[in-house]
Amino acid sequence: MKVVVHHNPDCGTSRNVVSFIEAAGFRPTIIEYLKTGWTRPQLLALFAAADLTPRTALRTTKSPAAELGLLDEAVPDDDLLSAMVTHPVLVNRPIVCTPRGVKLCRPSEAVLDLLDAWPQGPFYKEDGGLIIDADGHRVG
Repeated sequence: MKVVVHHNPDCGTSRNVVSFIEAAGFRPTIIEYLKTGWTRPQLLALFAAADLTPRTALRTTKSPAAELGLLDEAVPDDDLLSAMVTHPVLVNRPIVCTPRGVKLCRPSEAVLDLLDAWPQGPFYKEDGGLIIDADGHRVG
């Protein structure tokens, strides 16, 4: 199964997602979007596939969204997309692509919906939260 993760290694949620994927036996393609940036067509395709809008994909905390005046609901999607291309950190993460779909994986356990196999349980997030119990069942 091909798995692509648009990843920020400084984000705990993003690290958890990569950890889940690798523990399930997959070798994801990691795209560090803060280094590579985004293109408008790339964002439009990802958002369409994940059923997101620029507004729902906008990272509002730990980003310059407020400083740039992007939190006002009247800001058009086209302006949000332009800002996301200029400031890649404005896109919430991680976005994961697999043959089963594309999803903004927040919370991190949302990635389980995209995987054909899960890690063996028990499996925990890096903060200690249980995700898969000893019997292999999703928790929460």
